Amino acid sequence: MKRAAPGEFEIIREYFAGAPIGEGVVLGIGDDCALLQPPAGALLATSVDTLVADRHFPASADPAAIAARALRVNLSDLAAMNAQPLWFTLALTLPHSDADWLQAFADGLLQTAKTYGVALVGGDTTCGPLSLTIQVTGSSQKPLRRDGARVGDAIYVSGELGASAAALPLVLGQKLAGKAEMEAAERAFYYPEPQLVTSAAIGGFASSALDISDGLLADLGHICAASGVSADVDMHALPVAPLARQLAGERALELAATGGDDYQLCFTVPQQQVATLEKLGLDAVCIGTIVEGRGEVHAWLDGERWFPEAAGYEHF
Repeated sequence: MKRAAPGEFEIIREYFAGAPIGEGVVLGIGDDCALLQPPAGALLATSVDTLVADRHFPASADPAAIAARALRVNLSDLAAMNAQPLWFTLALTLPHSDADWLQAFADGLLQTAKTYGVALVGGDTTCGPLSLTIQVTGSSQKPLRRDGARVGDAIYVSGELGASAAALPLVLGQKLAGKAEMEAAERAFYYPEPQLVTSAAIGGFASSALDISDGLLADLGHICAASGVSADVDMHALPVAPLARQLAGERALELAATGGDDYQLCFTVPQQQVATLEKLGLDAVCIGTIVEGRGEVHAWLDGERWFPEAAGYEHF
């Protein structure tokens, strides 16, 4: 039997008010504001993202998977700046109240929060087209920024690229696939791994960093623009995900360069610190070098300039 639709305050009380209390939470869910105590001596890093149904995820998707993706991609912003997660808030807009959907969504959200040690401390619910906005807050003793890259720095990515972009047609139902391929595609799209461990490892010596959400070349361009430099990228060096090769074939390299939604880190390292990085044993791969210029990213393939068929993702 389908459960009765809960009202606004029942939603908060039944599905979210029981979230574990995290570090520094003086007062959490249930009052007009949360009261939070920042760690001594740390800077607070905060970021907010909105995910809209049928633009950022299919409205018909598993609500637990929607929740997992929403929180993970926000935590990726903290990883990009070498900030450890502390707290988050959720603004949830629902077309109608559905107890079963809410239970699955809350389970996925709170399980993800537990995995990464981040506490839900407040939010809002309202009626309208399905969307969710999450604001995350973390602490950093040594934040990484986009404006620190210098000529001669080596450019790295923290892991494989292209899997999520290659998975997207399957996730959207635009392309048919077998059960194993579909499961792999959904894992790549809904469960990206925020690179919190990597950012903590490189935070003491990397010169700049960001997470790859809109495509490697486009996002690297943000580092170049902020730092007043340019970049040379060796396309043969890109660590193309096996799933991208499996699903996209010859297009896999382009998806690795421009597809986005990888949530790996792109970061730069001064040459004198490259040996330090290599001793860490990370999966990071060097893909190029920072050069003189004014914000351009030059991709090279077999000694010639390579130009993508499409630019990185833009909202408008």
